Amino acid sequence: MQPYATIADIEARFRDQLTLVAADEQTGLRDDVRIESGLMDASIEIRAILAGRYSAAELDALDETSLALLRVYCIDVAFYRIALDFSRSTDNIKERYDQAIKRLEGIAAGKGALASTVISSGGGDAGVDVGDIGQNEVVLVAPERVFTRERLGRI
Repeated sequence: MQPYATIADIEARFRDQLTLVAADEQTGLRDDVRIESGLMDASIEIRAILAGRYSAAELDALDETSLALLRVYCIDVAFYRIALDFSRSTDNIKERYDQAIKRLEGIAAGKGALASTVISSGGGDAGVDVGDIGQNEVVLVAPERVFTRERLGRI
């Protein structure tokens, strides 16, 4: 699983703060290994929250807009985890984390949505590619019929 954000994404948003928050206690240099670990943990936490509404296949097939949104939330969640790991958390970092989690829980509860290129087939991981389907078209996905005339024989 790829994390929803990278070190470069955090750097672009919190350039000066990242170095201060994630500096190694011994060397004073930024610890990229612990930052990457925080990003992976944040991505796992996001997937766990969204799993209440989206299948793994849907989360793997999100469109660019949805991935950009999750990147923002991942940065805030990861930055909080990194700050905790280095014992350098602040109220501002905690508030951004709380807001990100609240918004993710709202999406999972149906108060928002993520766009995926896969339509779930009744909660399973199998899906249908929606490349040629229009915005207002209805798509039905159903299992094969169990009872047919051929299977039952002519009665």
